[in-house]
Amino acid sequence: MAVLLDQAWVKVQAKTFTKWLNNKISVRNVQVNDLVKDLSDGIILIHLLEILSQESLGRYAARPKLRVQRFENVNIALEFIKSRKIQLTNIGAEDIVDGNRKIILGLIWTLILRFTISDINDQGLSAREGLLLWCQRKTACYDEVDVRDFSGSWNNGLAFCALLDIHRPDLIDFDKLDKSDHRGNMQLAFDIASKEIGIPDLLDVEDVCDVAKPDERSLMTYIAYWFHAFSQMDRVENAGRRVEKFVSNMNGAWDMQSNFERRMRALLKQIEEQQQAWNLAKFSGSYTDAKEQSRQFTLYKQKEKRDWVAEKSDLAGLLGNIKTKLATYRLLPYEPPAELSLDSLEKAWRELFEAQRLRSQIINNTIRDIKNNLRRSFADKANDFALALQTISMSISGLEGEVEDQLSHASQISNNLPPLEQYLDIIARLDNQCQEANIEENDFTTYTYDELAYELSLVKSSVQKKLAFLENQMVARNMTNLTPIQLEEFESVFRHFDRDLSNSLQELEFSAALASLGLVYDETEMHDRFAEVAGRGGSVSFEQFIRFMVDVTEDQNTAEQVFESFREIADGKPYVTELDLTHSLIPEEIVRDLCRDMPAHRGPDLQEDREMEKFDYVRFMEKFVSGRQREQVNGGSHH
Repeated sequence: MAVLLDQAWVKVQAKTFTKWLNNKISVRNVQVNDLVKDLSDGIILIHLLEILSQESLGRYAARPKLRVQRFENVNIALEFIKSRKIQLTNIGAEDIVDGNRKIILGLIWTLILRFTISDINDQGLSAREGLLLWCQRKTACYDEVDVRDFSGSWNNGLAFCALLDIHRPDLIDFDKLDKSDHRGNMQLAFDIASKEIGIPDLLDVEDVCDVAKPDERSLMTYIAYWFHAFSQMDRVENAGRRVEKFVSNMNGAWDMQSNFERRMRALLKQIEEQQQAWNLAKFSGSYTDAKEQSRQFTLYKQKEKRDWVAEKSDLAGLLGNIKTKLATYRLLPYEPPAELSLDSLEKAWRELFEAQRLRSQIINNTIRDIKNNLRRSFADKANDFALALQTISMSISGLEGEVEDQLSHASQISNNLPPLEQYLDIIARLDNQCQEANIEENDFTTYTYDELAYELSLVKSSVQKKLAFLENQMVARNMTNLTPIQLEEFESVFRHFDRDLSNSLQELEFSAALASLGLVYDETEMHDRFAEVAGRGGSVSFEQFIRFMVDVTEDQNTAEQVFESFREIADGKPYVTELDLTHSLIPEEIVRDLCRDMPAHRGPDLQEDREMEKFDYVRFMEKFVSGRQREQVNGGSHH
């Protein structure tokens, strides 16, 4: 029996994954009939990866006749997959070339997860959990449907029919279905999905109806296409999501503060523990012991210290972003506790450097086989370079005030970076001379060439990120016809799909960003949209992206928009009840937070609401908006 079940899932997965693969590679006029046979030479796999990643994998054997050529092709594909940080476990080229069906299915499933499913997100969950939550939320109002998994919950076809009914009631009437006709319901849903919605036919009716436990991976692959097709929410759910986004943004700012304090406390503790360890260290007097302690000291500089340098830079940037974020939403400014401030970190950092210098001196005095003139020459250059990097880092992290002024100062700082790269070349030449002279440590500096090159890369990255952040903030601030919630959502989406941190989107990234916001176009229309927005630039900048979203969105104000969302949820009443919030599909935890934080309603109420607790959403909104926005809210409440 177990063997039959094993053969069944292999057969279904092979069929489903073959259809998925053919759907992807059809643009190159190639087709797979047998996964095991057709993938064995690596050519189809290379085609698939180039299509999915929009990158070229380079040269490969287009007509492999020898086994070694097939191995080379497959290895090219596997190495590319690993370079994209995709985890491959126990998969080797021989598995593909020799036709290990289960390994091949596992590889295709890994690619499906990465390129079709992994970007699915709902309520903060991702991949499988996010997709399952989306299915449950969409079918929650259907008594006959109980989605608990991606297997037996779909046997009777009603879950698919419910997804169609909730999104396209014009195509199906759920109430008139014969609930006992499982195959008929399944076939109806599959036909409508394929012909009316454009969802690929990855599954057959018997794959789901005729087995007690349908294959989970095949179902997830197919249902992911449904998710992407129905990503737009209805009007009431959008209203609920706007309120949810508003509350989430408030919580997001506080989470950033909590994250800053937690990480700052951990970094300061690590620095203190390192100094204590140095103070307690003893030398036995042997050369072997001294060399071992020297080796440990070098490892510290290559690992812990670099991690701390990066963390220190990230914390400074995080604090700046917290202040900018709070200012964007006109919230009270944040200053960390004195013991967790940047000044405290700088003090601890100076003490660490002093302790590190002393540690270096002790080791160097034990191993005195060093040429002082060359050491001093390198140290002078390295210290000057490190001081310049520190000055730039402090300038970037200390930027405050108007965004325009910050951008001007950041641009000036960026102009000072090219001469530093030339100066680093001088240090590199000195470093080579030190290595030739077997100089392992330097009493006159705590820096090495590798550290300085690493810190320069951090500074350049920090400056680049700060420039992009400030430019985007200027663009975002000028979009006065967007709500803060919309702005946060659009900015978050743009940053997510700007994979190369170029502050611009290529056509594939632009398409994915629009799809995640519920704007789905066919290939031709998407290409035209991109060309229209990008113009001659060939890519879409943050400002172009935001302006495009302004053109296609209907939301035209800020505080009044959130208030109108509350009014829509309340059905025009001057108050909302817990039942109103729940019916708008706001998550339970957000409903609990709102009921806890909103003041009680003091005026008259409707007869049907007499037994319910009522909340004043107008007074609740006044806590988060400026005077001008408060006038909009109060004015809107009398419409």
